[in-house]
Amino acid sequence: MKTATKGQVQGLVVASTPIYRTYRTRLANFAEKNRLPAVYDDRELVDAGGLMSYAPNYPAMFRRAATYVDKILKGARPADLAVEQPTQFELWLNLKTAKQIGLTIPQSVLYRADKVIR
Repeated sequence: MKTATKGQVQGLVVASTPIYRTYRTRLANFAEKNRLPAVYDDRELVDAGGLMSYAPNYPAMFRRAATYVDKILKGARPADLAVEQPTQFELWLNLKTAKQIGLTIPQSVLYRADKVIR
């Protein structure tokens, strides 16, 4: 984090890794304190105070995984099943955080958001 404050970082893009998940609240607080807009790939980080996330809809992915289990239980070979990418994504915004860092979210973006925390 010292590197980010010494360099002229203007924003953060945070990947969801075990280390970031462990320190998600601390990371969100750091971004807010330093007035850095931060985009996460996990909507839980927006609940923890992060600005926004654009991420796959994980419940939809888990439901889709159940179809793979069904196919395997019916005799399909796992190696023969296609690898799929997520098809449903969600945009979550935290307006409270946006206000605290002095950022205005355009109305057109708010309309597209799946969830807005006020």
